[in-house]
Amino acid sequence: DWSSDVCSSDLGTVLRYLTGLAASRWINSAWPWGTFIVNIIGCFIIGAAMTWTGKNTVNGEDWRLFLATGICGGFTTFSAFAQENLRFLQSGNHLAFLTYTAASVMLGVLAVALGVMVTRG
Repeated sequence: DWSSDVCSSDLGTVLRYLTGLAASRWINSAWPWGTFIVNIIGCFIIGAAMTWTGKNTVNGEDWRLFLATGICGGFTTFSAFAQENLRFLQSGNHLAFLTYTAASVMLGVLAVALGVMVTRG
């Protein structure tokens, strides 16, 4: 039911906040490492979750909603990614915009594929 998705997305949101906080403390950079890291990890998780739940005939759909929709939905953040890219464009930093966009998309797709491969067994 929807209440389990609310709790799992809240958990994902807290994990995103903590990851972003850790990234900003460990890495002193104008690059948006927190968003980048959570989005790539989230891509791996969703690839693994969708593959694992597809093989799990008992409660597979419940787990898919919890992990993919809930946890990953709260953990990853496309809106922050878009805002950070707009900031790069507004500041005239076109190289950072292109690098961030290309790296996020390419590594995101690779992370999903890796998550699928790891759980395919």
